[in-house]
Amino acid sequence: MLTGTPYIPETITVHLGTPDSNAPNVTVDFPSYIKNVASSEIYPTWPESALRANIYAITSFALNRIYTEWYRSRGYDFDITATTQYDQKFINGREYFQNISYLVDELFNDYVQRQGSVEPLFTAFCNGTTSTCDGLSQWGTVELANRGLTPYEILQYYYGKDINIVKNAPVKSVMPSYPGIELKFGSAGNDVRSLQIYLNRISANYPAIPKIPAADGIFDAATEAAVREFQRVFGLAENGIVDQSTWYRITYIYTSVKRIAELNSEGVRLEEVSPTFTEDLKIGMQSDEVSMLQYYLAVIGAYYEAVQPVDVTGYFGEQTEKSVKSFQRVFGLPQTGEVDRATRNDLYRAYQGIAEAVKPEYTAVALYPGTVLREGDSGSSVRIIQEYLTLIHQTYQNIPPVNNTGYFGPLTRQSVTEFQRQFGINPTGIVGAVTWDRIAGVYSDLKYGFDKRPYQNPGYTITG
Repeated sequence: MLTGTPYIPETITVHLGTPDSNAPNVTVDFPSYIKNVASSEIYPTWPESALRANIYAITSFALNRIYTEWYRSRGYDFDITATTQYDQKFINGREYFQNISYLVDELFNDYVQRQGSVEPLFTAFCNGTTSTCDGLSQWGTVELANRGLTPYEILQYYYGKDINIVKNAPVKSVMPSYPGIELKFGSAGNDVRSLQIYLNRISANYPAIPKIPAADGIFDAATEAAVREFQRVFGLAENGIVDQSTWYRITYIYTSVKRIAELNSEGVRLEEVSPTFTEDLKIGMQSDEVSMLQYYLAVIGAYYEAVQPVDVTGYFGEQTEKSVKSFQRVFGLPQTGEVDRATRNDLYRAYQGIAEAVKPEYTAVALYPGTVLREGDSGSSVRIIQEYLTLIHQTYQNIPPVNNTGYFGPLTRQSVTEFQRQFGINPTGIVGAVTWDRIAGVYSDLKYGFDKRPYQNPGYTITG
């Protein structure tokens, strides 16, 4: 969950022993887990303010474990253990105290947060009699409540004045932070930006890992170099590709150097988790990201008979919603008509399969290669876009010509930028799916006298 703002999970998986023991796991709904722990850790006869303060602490502790993927990032198949040696006391199958149960129903989606940070605070606590710690004393809360302190004041007493209580956090199914697809050179999106932020922070503690100059969500050569060095430092395969094992090693080290799973956490700032790209796409939206979605759907719809084609307009209307639903039906996804992370990943995989199978020489104009092109890149895809821009220059003199060298240098960036200005695209100088498609369309019009892109009558379809 580390890539976004916190939410309340529908369920939590508890390991009924120490982390490395062969004890069983049990999965329970989150409120039931909090009721169980609270009924096992504290006494129902305590003052209500003490009970509330303890429930906030118990909830925040559990949410911190889930938010940081503390156990799952290290390969375990659970979220938290049932032992106070590592976590909180959980007794499988126990009954709950009635007043505690009522309070948890009210408070289970509230948690403690350090001001300026987004993660649930690691609310360390101990009983205050047989064990003491730097965090909350459970028996100490009773004394403070008897002195008239409110739950918030009790929490401030132990965790400092600079805390907030987040109220009514949304409840969602837990989504693993790993994006579900490998991140590599040319990938783009919020997951890439998170990766870049993690690596830059890790490099402060491990200076051998080079800084990434622009954490902009585009997996460039600098990002690849940082990934390779991280893999070298931590004994992983040095391929520059972020698969599941590399991703979780990075998130674990990031959590460790920032002490997110400790009371004295450095904190995760809002700007570190705020998405650069729109997370979910749905009907009524209008943006370049919708255009990119439509481009992928247009290509997939040309080759998959059961996927409804769509026009690339940038507006998410009924036609796009129907196309998305048809794609979701073909690929076994919930037919919501909205593009969430799972749908986006399968879209990208389906598109990449087509892009790799359809060679440029088979079509009048080439398919977008599936990877973002920017200054410093090289290869056949760069050469193709240079060829297209050079022809376009003959009609649009303000768009500079470029040599077909295959290297994306300053002149190519300038030509791309001028093309984007000419055709109403955000002038970034970077070639993504939207810019590629528009360049290909203009090139096709000028060279052949009509628009013949690869998703228009490609010649064959996939019916399976």
